[in-house]
Amino acid sequence: MTPGEVVIMMETVFHSDDLPPAERLARFDAFQVDSPHPMRVESGEPARFSATARALDLAAVNVVELTCSPSDVRRTPRLIRRCDPELYSVVFALRGGLGVVQDAREAELGPFDFALYDSSRPFDVKIAGDRGTAALVRAHVPRALLPLPADRSAALMAVPLPGREGVGSLLTQFLTSLTTDSAAYRPADAPRLGTVALDLLTAVLAHHLEADARVPDDSRQRALLLRIEAFVQQHLHDPELSPGAIAAAHHISVSYLHRLFRARDDTVAAWIRDQRLERARRDLTDGTLRTVPVHRIAARWGFPDHATFTRAFRTAYDLPPRDYRRQALESPA
Repeated sequence: MTPGEVVIMMETVFHSDDLPPAERLARFDAFQVDSPHPMRVESGEPARFSATARALDLAAVNVVELTCSPSDVRRTPRLIRRCDPELYSVVFALRGGLGVVQDAREAELGPFDFALYDSSRPFDVKIAGDRGTAALVRAHVPRALLPLPADRSAALMAVPLPGREGVGSLLTQFLTSLTTDSAAYRPADAPRLGTVALDLLTAVLAHHLEADARVPDDSRQRALLLRIEAFVQQHLHDPELSPGAIAAAHHISVSYLHRLFRARDDTVAAWIRDQRLERARRDLTDGTLRTVPVHRIAARWGFPDHATFTRAFRTAYDLPPRDYRRQALESPA
């Protein structure tokens, strides 16, 4: 980012420590009631209540990280009549316990399991603390932007879904990374990141509804690309990573893999090389790794041949890796 450039990042929208203890629960309840998605908040220990909410708007998708005391968050028929933005919400706990109740179903969520709920019907989100507080991630997604029938998707509301494996893990990892990444994004990144969230949620719903035939081709392809990219990121260290290995791991042909990347004006090999170079560049600018030889950093990211790495790095960053490292570590910034 250049000085003075406009950026977007997680913003603290509520912080109870700024308020007298006696007012914290009431003010957080008012904050939720006055939101575009009104809810009520209750707690068994109002005098000890605390809450901090951080939010990131990605065009149509809104992501929130909430840390708070044990409480119940309820959306009642009266609040639905008052305002209904017609959203699906994805929620999962980072710490503590979480339960979602809707349509006579109750999902008790384990670590990184997630659940969905619908703003158009009453729900209750039960937040249980871990040593006093819980932490959760919630994303609001407009129903109208998901290309799946609402009547079928309703069957997945308040159902525990696995978030540690498969496409569900891609969704929870992506949303978590948005809340934990300290990097700032440009405004133009917001709709792109929102599209990623929508595609991942579409893939999750399609997977659990076995409705892939109803998912538009472009959404299926974007979701497949996201799975491929996650696979590549996990195997960048492997010098044997190749288009053939990637295609086999995703049960597609090598020619189809190449077509997916051509559609975004890239090649598989070039994208893998760029990802490896970027990981190596980050390591070279990390002061804690200053004693690690350059050739070991290169090998760590899938470049067993040092000369090949040096040529590729110089082409990408205009400096040999040793000079780049020295310049970066000597810079006051």
